[in-house]
Amino acid sequence: MNIVKTILTIGLASAMMQSPAAPLDLMGGNGNDNNPLLQPSTLPFGAPDFSKIKVSDYQPAIVAAIQEQRDAVARIVANKKKPTFENTILAFEESGALLDRVTSIFYALVSADKTPEIAETQKNVTPLLTDLENEISFNKELFQRIKYVYDHQYKKLKGEDKKLLEETYKSFVRSGALLSDDKMARMKEINLRIAELQQQWGDLLPNATNNSLVWVNSEDELVGLSEADIAQCKKDAESRGSKTPYCIVIINTTQQPILTNLQNRKLRKRVYEASIHRADGSRSFNTFPIVVEIARLRAEKAQLMGYKNYAEMSLEKTMAKTPEQVDAFLRQLINEYAPKAAAETKAIEAYAREVEGTDIDLQPYDRFYYSAKMKKATYNFSEDEVKPYFNIDSVLVNGVFYAANRVYGLQFKERKDIPVYHPDMKVYEVTDKDGKTLAIFYNDYFRRPTKRGGAWMSSFAKQSTQRQQVPLIFNVCNNAKAPEGQPSLLTWDEVTTLFHEFGHALHGILSNCRYNTLSGTAVARDFVEMPSQFNEFFASVPEIFDHYAKHATTGAPMPAELKEKMLQSINFQPAYALGENLAATCLDLEWHKLSLDQVPTAAQADAFETAALKDIGMYDEQIPPRYLTSYFNHVWGGGYAAGYYSYLWTEVLADNVADYFKAHGPLKPEVGQALRDKILSRGNTRDLMEMFTDFTGMKSPDTSSLLKARGM
Repeated sequence: MNIVKTILTIGLASAMMQSPAAPLDLMGGNGNDNNPLLQPSTLPFGAPDFSKIKVSDYQPAIVAAIQEQRDAVARIVANKKKPTFENTILAFEESGALLDRVTSIFYALVSADKTPEIAETQKNVTPLLTDLENEISFNKELFQRIKYVYDHQYKKLKGEDKKLLEETYKSFVRSGALLSDDKMARMKEINLRIAELQQQWGDLLPNATNNSLVWVNSEDELVGLSEADIAQCKKDAESRGSKTPYCIVIINTTQQPILTNLQNRKLRKRVYEASIHRADGSRSFNTFPIVVEIARLRAEKAQLMGYKNYAEMSLEKTMAKTPEQVDAFLRQLINEYAPKAAAETKAIEAYAREVEGTDIDLQPYDRFYYSAKMKKATYNFSEDEVKPYFNIDSVLVNGVFYAANRVYGLQFKERKDIPVYHPDMKVYEVTDKDGKTLAIFYNDYFRRPTKRGGAWMSSFAKQSTQRQQVPLIFNVCNNAKAPEGQPSLLTWDEVTTLFHEFGHALHGILSNCRYNTLSGTAVARDFVEMPSQFNEFFASVPEIFDHYAKHATTGAPMPAELKEKMLQSINFQPAYALGENLAATCLDLEWHKLSLDQVPTAAQADAFETAALKDIGMYDEQIPPRYLTSYFNHVWGGGYAAGYYSYLWTEVLADNVADYFKAHGPLKPEVGQALRDKILSRGNTRDLMEMFTDFTGMKSPDTSSLLKARGM
């Protein structure tokens, strides 16, 4: 469905795949004739003109775009001619072009700059979009035309036309187009309620995280932190009301990187507990009622569609295909992981006792601290020693962009004439080897209270030759911004995150597809993370690393000895990173393998979480899930329900691709061109396993590459 295409691209699919028309008076007094969102952009490449767009423009523009798609669908249904690919499938593909554009821009701000006004607009338009989605999904006359084309033309069509027909038909079937009238009516109710709940989740979780601040009275309590980190704590306190001189902000994951250097054990405990209890009801926020109702409704949807559970229904359209396939994949990793995790924990605890001279009972909030000290003792360096060499501007231009130039021949030119929605953003024009403009790339890298946690890629407009649209791609991160005049420095994890998100961006930038529905990142969840995880490979390629790892003040390269120590340390104690991911993945699947009558109550959710982890051998107080249920945004607020496993699944694919590059030349343009031609430019126009095989020559992914790449 057209409105779903936009939402899937920005990672909010579940929140919007459902919705009841509101009256047009929601448009208020803002005349559409002057609404910049409803007029063709006069800026280069159709870039959104944020210098003219006002918050008050979004709601009337969405209302008008909804009506435009509704009218277009009505014309398709009213067509008296025999259904054909052109008058039905292609007409439907283009019916939501305006809504695609407007909602792509709006939901960029919902995620990255959610002011109270944006939040209020989202609250108003969510039911409108859900209603339109229901109208289209359950429009019998429209589906009959689509089905006619599928039944009579599918075998005759070729290439992207055939793939577009297949995806359009199957998306209607998966939405319930073949259901009986009574089941269809119930599906509409479920869709509406899920949309309402995910709207509540989208409001509640950021508030829970932003309110889980750890206030600190004096700088003495922050011993161990760098001057830059202490300055950030002071800045964070000032921007949040200065209840005390300093505060520690909780990020989206369970473990908090700041614990790596924080010497004060009582404060470490406060930070960790603020993280794990941010939304479980022990404070003033509780997402469990939302979680269990969404889980119950998803289970009911699966039941209506004839599946045993939501995981079975969701996985049908992925590379993995079935929950059993995913379980087998995870079991293989867990069996390899478990003994290494136990040995790793034992080693850290022994080290902590040696350092402290007591029988310290190692706690999860101690893990990062003693692991970092042990790492420093092993390799004789610390994160603070390498951070000055990871200036964000150099990492981006001399690392991320340089790698894209060496491998794919891309050029990047900053465009200060293209407006942005926040002054922290930068804009670049991306050109190909022949000078042709391929895309516009925006970045928004620094955290602020109006931005949700994490890092992501999306687009203001996807590539489409049918629409003559150059892709307008953006990356968003949550890095700390240094005081004015000082360089913003990154950790190694943040460096790889920049490369990771730009891998997604490349998937959009290098897209060369006819149809918007099939272009760029519009692929299965367990394939979409492959280009991004593979792009992390370039962060440590020697020529790339040496080109960006320059001292922020002196410009000197990282000393060879320090570089060697740092790169050797990347896989120091690798079990933790794999374990937190495995645990979160298993939680996601266990929730979505439940039948309707098995879903626990909100009061039982915490106990269910613990029992589920114990049953699959992943309960470990020392290695908690990367996300606990109560703040697992990928699953309850994003598009990864029953799909978080895809990060590990695609890591295997990425490692296999990296192995190919290592064997054939990591920076050889012909190897990069082959990846571009066979995968990155193809979107969802071919079978994904066939694309993988076409590039690597492998008939199936090799899981051993993941453990080897992680040093296990």
